[in-house]
Amino acid sequence: MKDTLHENGPRKAWMSLLAKAPEGRAAALLDAATVRPAFTWLRAPEIGSTMVRARAGATGAPFNLGEMTVTRCALTLQTGEVGHAYIQGRRKADAEAAALIDALMQTALADDLRVSVLDPLKTGLDAAKAARAGKAAATKVEFFTMARGED
Repeated sequence: MKDTLHENGPRKAWMSLLAKAPEGRAAALLDAATVRPAFTWLRAPEIGSTMVRARAGATGAPFNLGEMTVTRCALTLQTGEVGHAYIQGRRKADAEAAALIDALMQTALADDLRVSVLDPLKTGLDAAKAARAGKAAATKVEFFTMARGED
């Protein structure tokens, strides 16, 4: 069984938020929160594809579902922190912003960025998830059985 408490748990959480952010949202929140610092590319944003794997019934043997387009990049700040990003789709600007946020979350700006960037992203994603669940719940059908009286 996997240990759910991991030293990289918080980083996994913010990387997940950044990967799921709507187009342009993370960049806009970052620009509103702080001035973008100087950095050096370790890997400039590049577009590629990755294989998506799935399991039948979530328990069966894994199979290749198909390919998905992703944009990835890596950068390092002048102070030495390294930021990475993998974003679904062809979104180089979003990948750059996500990598910058990842690197800045490893600095003293982490608390400010959590409040001004990550919390609004989480709130927006939670609202979208609730709206999607509400829309699906409206289509729910209740089935019932009537007694036939043959007992």
